[in-house]
Amino acid sequence: MKTAVVILNWNTEGFLKEFLPSLVQSAAKVEGAEVVVADNASTDGSMKVMTEMFPDVRTIILDRNYGFTGGYNKAFDALAEAGAPEYFVLINSDIEVTEDWLGPLEQWMDSHPDCGACAPKLHSFQERDKFEYAGAAGGYIDRYGYPFCRGRVMKRLEEDNGQYDSPADVMWATGACLMVRSSVYRALGGLDERFFAHMEEIDLCWRMQLAGWKVTVVPQSIVYHVGGGTLPATSPFKLQLNYRNNLLMLENNLAKTFALQLYKHGADVEKATEKGMKKARRRIRQRKFLDILSAAAYLVTFKVSCFKAVRKAHKEYGRLRHISGSEEIAAYLIRYGNKVSVKGIYNKSIIFRSLLAGKHIFKKIKLEDFYKI
Repeated sequence: MKTAVVILNWNTEGFLKEFLPSLVQSAAKVEGAEVVVADNASTDGSMKVMTEMFPDVRTIILDRNYGFTGGYNKAFDALAEAGAPEYFVLINSDIEVTEDWLGPLEQWMDSHPDCGACAPKLHSFQERDKFEYAGAAGGYIDRYGYPFCRGRVMKRLEEDNGQYDSPADVMWATGACLMVRSSVYRALGGLDERFFAHMEEIDLCWRMQLAGWKVTVVPQSIVYHVGGGTLPATSPFKLQLNYRNNLLMLENNLAKTFALQLYKHGADVEKATEKGMKKARRRIRQRKFLDILSAAAYLVTFKVSCFKAVRKAHKEYGRLRHISGSEEIAAYLIRYGNKVSVKGIYNKSIIFRSLLAGKHIFKKIKLEDFYKI
């Protein structure tokens, strides 16, 4: 097996019935590709569906719900026991694929050995000509860690008129459908299991870039995403995960990124490390303050469950955080400082810019407004 296309399923028997047939059919056209369904201890009829409707599709049964992160890590470990495929594809059960979605991704990885991960354009299943929220045509983050995409800023979605039809290196690509080089995935330790779900792919893509790999959107491949298949957008638990994991993501990557930027602009290892760590701490404090303002807004609008979700997110972040020490960052700069670059961090507030620009925000995002790292 060259490419393992893996659905991590949890209680989505309806999506399996609807979307798995076309996924299996499309993968069969690519030599060495196989579809696998890993089940996170579903309590609905998912496994009955697999047994009765898809007996030829390999399944991996996990003993409990390990979340998106732990579930994929365990599924990929199980596949690697028999000899790891060259590529893993993470794909949601609520994705409708096109007939030739997989080939362009595999071809891109084959011809670009410096690419650690790539993804298709993500369209809305409901509004077929529009990009979809979870990843659109590739993602960035702003200076405070808020993610946005080519084709999606906040809740504004662009129609796809071919404006992003050239392959492009981005900050992150959607975990709804993401091809990763298995050797890179394993070298980086896979997805960070503290995240459980949400923003884990942004963290993984950021870590890939810090290790010298590119992340690319390949627009010759298109898939359609329903969205909210496991957790609805209104879920306080989903809100909690997003707030908590955004801070964990910044803690994982920001100090190294700032230190790398300073090193590339002439600071020595010691000075870059010291100033990079200090700048990262300050930026995370700023982000936490913005979260507090957001929590206050929830409270005054009587969204008490959302207010509690933000509070709980901050408490869990404090318990789960891992702070990189100066020795770790200095060693990173010595190893990678002259070899890597990080793309896709916007040196402005995307929320503020979006409020000012309204529907014209997509035209207001300029390449010169991104950090040069």
